[in-house]
Amino acid sequence: MKVKSQYRSIGLVLAGAVSASVLWHAFGTADAASNADTYKALNLFGDVFDRVRSDYVEQPNEQDMIEAAINGMLASLDPHSSYMNAKQYEDMSVQTNGEFGGLGIEVTMENGLVKVVSPIDGSPAAKAGLQANDLIVKIDGAQVQGMNLNDAVDKMRGAVGAPITLTIQRGNADPFDQKLVRDRIKVQSVKYNVESGDIGYIRISSFSQQTQDGLDKAMADFDKQLGDKVKGYIIDLRNDPGGLLDQAISVSDTFLDKGEIVSTRGRHADETQRFTAQKGDMGHGKPVVVLINGGSASASEIVAGALQDQKRATLIGTRSFGKGSVQTIIPMPGQGALRLTTARYYTPSGRSIQAKGIDADIVIEEPLPPELQGKNVSTEGEAGLKGHLANEAGGNEGGGSSAYVPDDKSKDVQLKAAIDFLHGVKVVTNVKPVDTTNGANGGSAVATPTPN
Repeated sequence: MKVKSQYRSIGLVLAGAVSASVLWHAFGTADAASNADTYKALNLFGDVFDRVRSDYVEQPNEQDMIEAAINGMLASLDPHSSYMNAKQYEDMSVQTNGEFGGLGIEVTMENGLVKVVSPIDGSPAAKAGLQANDLIVKIDGAQVQGMNLNDAVDKMRGAVGAPITLTIQRGNADPFDQKLVRDRIKVQSVKYNVESGDIGYIRISSFSQQTQDGLDKAMADFDKQLGDKVKGYIIDLRNDPGGLLDQAISVSDTFLDKGEIVSTRGRHADETQRFTAQKGDMGHGKPVVVLINGGSASASEIVAGALQDQKRATLIGTRSFGKGSVQTIIPMPGQGALRLTTARYYTPSGRSIQAKGIDADIVIEEPLPPELQGKNVSTEGEAGLKGHLANEAGGNEGGGSSAYVPDDKSKDVQLKAAIDFLHGVKVVTNVKPVDTTNGANGGSAVATPTPN
């Protein structure tokens, strides 16, 4: 096992009554002389708050008003910045530990509705058949339109065993009600097994504080079961919405012996950080395949990008989601926490995948079963989110792709392609390669594995 001591605790890196003077302090007094217009706007906010508090037709909840104002400000920045009150912050902290109560579904906000990024393996949402790209339009009959994301998530959480009804819009079909029962979600971040008698298959469903420990256990078991007979490893990151940055770095380091893993660059040059691999490849140089699709986002893309750029792995599947920003959780003592986009991340070659995604080296698309034919099972990616950060390098945007993965492994053509590849069988892409402008490989027509 590698010692990960070089990785400092990056914490949770994903990465009137309100007087004008108080607000000014919150924004920093250093810019006071040059921000007269800003102070005028803050005075206006205070005046509006006082007028609403005194003249609104009903007595308003002042705390709710302030939280709504803060969330409105953050929502104007990008889709991933938000404010969490104390309860929401506590819930989020529990979730990153790998266990929480709820439905087990990763969501984002799109055009005022909650959009499914991916259900967590084995969760009530997954068992009910919720799919990437589904829109949640009602929660227990209450319209989602008008809620912020934190409010919607809060409504979906509740006591274990308590029922809930979600109204789902799937593609162009009529909305339908889906009943679920809340459960204790224990995210087994890493699952693994031996495929074809000589390949180590590792499924990472999210990047929580349990991920590296799970991966270490998997690699130790593979060494015990297969020893030198192992042909290679498959890391399945399909529909993995991401999670903790330090876990993504650690997972990448597991298969690297040297070189950069990722860099993060904030607003100021002195905020740049670079993370490099430590000596020791737990895969012993054996070939690695990473499976990605339109539901692979954030931390998943850090791992895929690092192993692709360092030529340590071959990527098979379809283009990833394209979330190339880092969120930092900033606690506000006694007042919850701020989830703020503080940096962009860059793969070892210096490319940003923000709003573009990572293209697979071998493009393999899963055929849809009859019941899904003609339905939209693709994600639009980060580029489809309103208010997303643009890619600094410019060029065409458009991350995301099909997010369908069959439950039956015998029908999983992407997994079959990965197994064939590691066995030295030529793998031919089943779709026309997509040209890319962000420096990623566009999808080889034919590929063979690196010799053992």
